[in-house]
Order: sequence, then C-alpha cells, then structure tokens
Amino acid sequence: MNPETSPTEKTTKSEEQWREELTPEQYEILRRGATESPFSGEYAFTKDDGMYRCAACGHALFSSQAKFESGTGWPSFTEPAFTENVTLLSDTSHGMVRTEVRCRNCDSHLGHVFDDGPGPAGRRFCINSAALELQRSSPAGE
Repeated sequence: MNPETSPTEKTTKSEEQWREELTPEQYEILRRGATESPFSGEYAFTKDDGMYRCAACGHALFSSQAKFESGTGWPSFTEPAFTENVTLLSDTSHGMVRTEVRCRNCDSHLGHVFDDGPGPAGRRFCINSAALELQRSSPAGE
C-alpha cells in the first residue's frame, strides 16, 4: 500500500479548526472555493523539482514533472501524481460549466481542470498556489 495514496483515515476538521490552521487566503480557497488572482500565487512560475501537496492536509497531489507554463497565471499540471488523490466534480457556479478539482483526503477545493492542455490526455489542471505546498526534492548527494 502506497502511503501517498492510501491515508488510513480521511482528514476531517471543524470549520473553526480549518480557520485556525489555514491563512485567511488559504481558507477562502481551500474551504470556500475562492480563486486567487492570476499571476499572484507563489507557484505560478516555480520550476523547482518536487511534490506539490495539499496545503490543508499534506496529501501528495501533483509532481513537478507534470507542471507546465500555461500562460494563464496559475500553476498548471497535465495530470495528478496519483489520480486517486483527487476528486473531480461538476461545477456550474458563476454561470459556467467546469470541472472542479478537490483533494480526496480532506475535500478541499484546489482549482479546476480544462480540456485545453498539452500531452496525450489534453488536460490542464489549473490549481491555486494557495492550495499547494511544494515539498522540494533534495539535490543529488544530499
């Protein structure tokens, strides 16, 4: 069993606990489905190697190997590191039909997926920087 994909128990917390643990911006994005402004997020232009984890629960979500520059202003990925770590839901808010991406472990809102990406699947996972924490890979020899 891979600990990156099989948590022993889903993360559940009260809204009060989430408010205490997350920054105000993270709370609005992860728990209330907000979106950060384009080109404002910490990881919009990051090229460092590593694993992008859920900022709410630490679950592994996206590998830097799948990250690409989409020109949209948000970190974009061709696919999740582990498909079983994300949930895709229909989102009809704001007069649009989109597919929302959530962390399967804690049900936090991450962003949306669109069918205009590169690669064989043609998908672009457009994810808010505030929903992520990059666990950088150690340089060789460390």
